[in-house]
Amino acid sequence: MFEAIGRRRVMTFVVAALATLALAAGAMVAMAAEDTDAGVSDARTAAKGKGSGTRDVLAVSNNWDGTVDLVDPKSFERLKRLNVVPDRQERETEIATNPVDLAFFLAIRTQIGENNDQLADDAFTSPDGRFIYVSRPSFKDVVALDMDTEEIVWRLEVDGQRSDHMAISENGKRLLVSASTANKVHVIDTEEGEFVDEFESGDSPHENNFSKDGERIFHASIGMVYTPLDDPSFDTSKGDRYFQIVDADSMEILKRLDMGQVLEDAGYPDMSAAVRPMTLSPDERYVYFQVSFFHGFIEYDLDTDNVRRVALLPQSEEARTTPREDYLLDSAHHGITMNPKGTKLCIAGTMSDYAAMVTRSTLRHRIIELDTDTDGEAKPYWSTSSEDGRYCFVSISGEDRVAVLSFDKEKEVESIPVGNHPQRMRTGKVQRQIVR
Repeated sequence: MFEAIGRRRVMTFVVAALATLALAAGAMVAMAAEDTDAGVSDARTAAKGKGSGTRDVLAVSNNWDGTVDLVDPKSFERLKRLNVVPDRQERETEIATNPVDLAFFLAIRTQIGENNDQLADDAFTSPDGRFIYVSRPSFKDVVALDMDTEEIVWRLEVDGQRSDHMAISENGKRLLVSASTANKVHVIDTEEGEFVDEFESGDSPHENNFSKDGERIFHASIGMVYTPLDDPSFDTSKGDRYFQIVDADSMEILKRLDMGQVLEDAGYPDMSAAVRPMTLSPDERYVYFQVSFFHGFIEYDLDTDNVRRVALLPQSEEARTTPREDYLLDSAHHGITMNPKGTKLCIAGTMSDYAAMVTRSTLRHRIIELDTDTDGEAKPYWSTSSEDGRYCFVSISGEDRVAVLSFDKEKEVESIPVGNHPQRMRTGKVQRQIVR
């Protein structure tokens, strides 16, 4: 599989799209569109006044399916599967009538989606458990859906051509979404369904996290991960990649770091500046982050602005012999979370098909093999801690399941079947009556 990915990535981003432009245009224009926008205001009105009473859920975004599975984070039962692309025909017909939009749509499919449309990248539930907010990269938008009726309440197109990772404030009133090709992050008022602010990023803005008090945003851009120029000598071709701390009220960039340069200054040359998933210590003094092509993670002191430790984790034999050009969108590892106590980290070892439990104080690690498929394509691609700190959920995107790992036992204790190509997972709430 990874060799096939490498061959596809030799094509440039736009050329790959234009190669199939005419064929897809004819097929997509022929589709009959369903007008869902007319029902948006009615859905918004109908959603008001629902009963209270919520339960915890794990929202699993099945990117290639265009669905989100709502899972009980304790019993691991799937409570409901949401269709988050009820307007798919309408969106695809619109895209087919615009040559620029269609070119990017096809490029996303071939270069990032592994010949699949990206329909559900990230999803957060509202604190009252009524709505779910979903970024849909191929449709360059964010939608709010009523989780009971599965109707779209509001829809916003981001600037540029692709939406990506999100973050939600604790009160649920502000939603961040990265606009990949516009090099910015939008701020959405979730109650009104409107863009209210934004801040600038580097190339391909990616990860977003609110601080606990909601006053800061931790953000990173990853650059051109779909290009074939992956040797360190071509690093500058990947574009501008920054780790940023942003004032959540004014959107002023308080700190902007080139982590590649920071790591080189600390004695770690030829490492990428592309910060991938990240997690913070409970006191938010330390940030732990992954970078492109690196099998491990970095511990960075935000108070002193210093690299404190670098954790190197094992590689499988396949990963050791895989050229960098065949890494999955430049990811060696893609997924890192910390238990609420701040004592352990849970790592998704994407190219090596494992998860790692790491003791934070000593960096001692235990490898948990995850590949249960015969073709060796597990592709663990995200990790999330349960609210009670008992479990780490790791999405196994190549096997359409979520592995449940015990932080205490440091082993896999359950497997949850989900939809096609699960990636981002977020803990949240749903009203009990919706999943009763």
